[in-house]
Amino acid sequence: MAAPATAQTDPADSARQAMRLLEDAQAALDDADGASDRVAALTQTVQAYEAGLAALREGLRQARVREAAIDGVFQAENERLAQLLGVLQAIEAAPEPHLLLHPSGPVGTARTGMILSEVTPALSAEANRLREALQEIAVLRSLQEAAVDTLENGLTGVQRARTELSQAMSNRTDLPRRFTTDPEAMENLVATADTLESFASGLMSATVEDTSVSIANPGFVEAQGTLELPVLGRVIRHAGEADAAGVRRPGWVIATRPLTLVTLPWAATIRYLGPLLDYGLVAIVEPGEDYLLVLAGLGQVFGEVGEVLPQGAPIGLMGGAAPDDPQAFLISNDQSGGAEASETLYLELRHEGEPVDPADWFAVSGE
Repeated sequence: MAAPATAQTDPADSARQAMRLLEDAQAALDDADGASDRVAALTQTVQAYEAGLAALREGLRQARVREAAIDGVFQAENERLAQLLGVLQAIEAAPEPHLLLHPSGPVGTARTGMILSEVTPALSAEANRLREALQEIAVLRSLQEAAVDTLENGLTGVQRARTELSQAMSNRTDLPRRFTTDPEAMENLVATADTLESFASGLMSATVEDTSVSIANPGFVEAQGTLELPVLGRVIRHAGEADAAGVRRPGWVIATRPLTLVTLPWAATIRYLGPLLDYGLVAIVEPGEDYLLVLAGLGQVFGEVGEVLPQGAPIGLMGGAAPDDPQAFLISNDQSGGAEASETLYLELRHEGEPVDPADWFAVSGE
């Protein structure tokens, strides 16, 4: 029996590494209470949990695929394996002198010895492969059982970290503020805007710059092509690609999981937070002069208009609900289409009122 070749990344090692990531995240959460910058510490903790959970899902998926592959070989070779085991048992049970004698005499005995000398090593090697495959199945099953407890702790921990981060953002008072908002002008702008473009253009008149605060975000133009995605996920629709309804938009659609943290890829000033048209909850920030970054489809937003946030600062959480059952959380990862990534973040970058292709700015292929 030729067992399936081991993948370049061992599923068991991947799952163990993911479990260690979640344990490290738990330790980081415990340490966050005493951090000098609690928001930054909690942000890193939430991201560590999300990375660990994603890695554990993938590691266990690989483990299930590997186990199924080995089991598939066993099923396909069932009859031959039975014959192999029968031969091995017969050889083991037969007295050694009987194996060396042949009824046709010395010539037959010599031939028997030659055959056995060639067959026995091959049988032994195949038996060893069979034994190793069975041992690997046992390890994979044991690992999957052990991972459930780690997963439960991870799901509980990340929810606690998200809650504490939301509270820390609400309590934060040390952020500089560049702009103040004209509430009436902003209300009128939201009510009259019929497109994202018209709303973005009107933001300049709905916010008033505080000249007493001088905050610059140098280097944004030089950062072109190096920005990281603001959320853990993958791009499923690029700029100009039509959706199921045939609608084409100049930004990216990023598939991600419920409640995933959304952060700023560059230091930026908040220009708008709230619902907008059919985009859901929207955060619009200014990462550089004459640039606006639109993040739409959030479930919760952090901060206030006019505040200046550093690179990597949290700006919100995706919508959706946390899974109630860890087993269901794992099973969802079996869906090859990525059905567990049920939330979508819309990302659009505009310069001087015109959209630009995010592919020129973000260091991801999106594949």
